[in-house]
Amino acid sequence: MLLSLQHKNALVGGASAGIGKATAIELALLGANVTLLSRTESTLKAALSELDTSLGQQHKYIVADYAQRDDLLQKVQALVAEQTIHILINNTGGPPGGPLTEATPVALLEAYYNHLICNQLLAQTVLSGMKTAAYGRIVNIISTSVKEPLDNLGVSNTTRWAVAGWSKTWANEVGQFGITVNNVLPGYTSTGRLDEIIGKRSAAQNIDPETIVQQFKAHVPLRRFADPSEVAAAVAFLASPAAGYINGVNLPVDGGRTRSL
Repeated sequence: MLLSLQHKNALVGGASAGIGKATAIELALLGANVTLLSRTESTLKAALSELDTSLGQQHKYIVADYAQRDDLLQKVQALVAEQTIHILINNTGGPPGGPLTEATPVALLEAYYNHLICNQLLAQTVLSGMKTAAYGRIVNIISTSVKEPLDNLGVSNTTRWAVAGWSKTWANEVGQFGITVNNVLPGYTSTGRLDEIIGKRSAAQNIDPETIVQQFKAHVPLRRFADPSEVAAAVAFLASPAAGYINGVNLPVDGGRTRSL
């Protein structure tokens, strides 16, 4: 099975922590040159130091905020002017929780811009190089909510569905160029985002956080949370040559929690 990513260049969003950082680590281990993208330089520098360079990989980072789209686009365009991006990992933090009935239009618009619109801008920017190379992998890290909406995450549920539809359409349009577009759907994963959700639910219900943790784990057949590296392994596989005929899919990495097929 051909998994090597030597001589491939990857751009990874949300790469300073959590699943994004774990994905960058896995891609580097497979030989890719990785550009980390996030908004905090100190955490980017720390993540950069953890990337493997044993095969001569050259890694770098970009400091940019998805909420500042003009700046983000300008910096990624500058990167693309220097190198072909073969692998794009679209990943950014989810919007605040809460019921959809209470969500404001501004909250919905911000979520769409930070996820759907930024994905579109980044994918369009790297597309030409992928076509020329006849190799492209776009992997979007979204959520199992595209299969089953999650309670109290109304804005996130709505936005994730839009990204899934966007991804499937891109897969149909660019597959002819040797480019695949797929979604990885993490379940409960040990990240800061999950800690935030647990903390808010604990406060709202006046329940000890550990009780919430056990309630969540009870819904997972494996009875545990994922480590970010386990989600990253699926992302890295989809980015590899071995996954060249996998296109337009939603891949849950959730320990079996999602009840639909």
